[in-house]
Amino acid sequence: MSIVLGPNQYGKAENRLVRIVRDTDRHEIRDLNVSSALRGPVEAAHGSGDQGDVLPTDTQKNTVFAFAKEKGVRSLEEFALTLGDHFIAQTPAADGARIEIEEYAWSRIPVDGAGHDHSFVRTGGGTRTTVVNIDGRGADRVAHVVSGLADLTVLKSTGSEFHGFLKDEYTTLPETTDRILATSLVARWRYDHTDVDWDKSFDAIKALLLQRFAEIHSYALQQTLYGMGSAVLEQHPEVAEIKFSAPNKHHFLVDLSPFGTENPGEVFHAADRPYGLIEATVVRDDASDAGSAWHGVPGFC
Repeated sequence: MSIVLGPNQYGKAENRLVRIVRDTDRHEIRDLNVSSALRGPVEAAHGSGDQGDVLPTDTQKNTVFAFAKEKGVRSLEEFALTLGDHFIAQTPAADGARIEIEEYAWSRIPVDGAGHDHSFVRTGGGTRTTVVNIDGRGADRVAHVVSGLADLTVLKSTGSEFHGFLKDEYTTLPETTDRILATSLVARWRYDHTDVDWDKSFDAIKALLLQRFAEIHSYALQQTLYGMGSAVLEQHPEVAEIKFSAPNKHHFLVDLSPFGTENPGEVFHAADRPYGLIEATVVRDDASDAGSAWHGVPGFC
């Protein structure tokens, strides 16, 4: 028997970066959480502690902040690709890089009917994400981009049913033709290439996901997710596949009959756990090979 080093990576996680663009009196803000990692055959570092092939995680951190100033942050995906290519170039022993970025949205505080030039308020609507995996360098370089959003909490107060399901001796759930459907959605989609207007594509896909959630008369959360994913693939040829992770945020009708009060679908108890967790992938039948695109992206089937 011999013991060898298996898959490994090292990097600096969760660099909290706020970039203010103040070229004019009207400032812009990008609020990011950036994680970087390099992978490759660094047996000496693990076997004997020899760090000759290792680009320190502190150097990775410094690069994130320096590049935010020197190169700017035009989109999450472009910034991640730039960082990944740089780290590969700086580290001969590395054969892959992974950059993950979350963005927290801010909007301008309205003053006298207009957004203030330099005062902002954090907004909801989910967290924008991207994960970029780069394999190789030079002519052998392959870049994979998986973008998406997390913590997008949505609810429809009707237009959702659930019935006809499998039953056994432990089934107590009643069938219903009218229920609240709510979830805190995580959606990530894999781009087929990198020739993309990243911000335009993200905005359009997010708007489409919300539109289809609202429009689809739901017989199950699975059906709703499939309809949302199908719409994205039909309207966005740049996307090869889309994955969803959707906890079913249950709302239970409260029994007010002991108090002599009817409750025609108006008062609910919102339960945070346990919850149904629905996961699904919607993919083109001719989708390109995913390669390492989903490396290090947890929480999906």
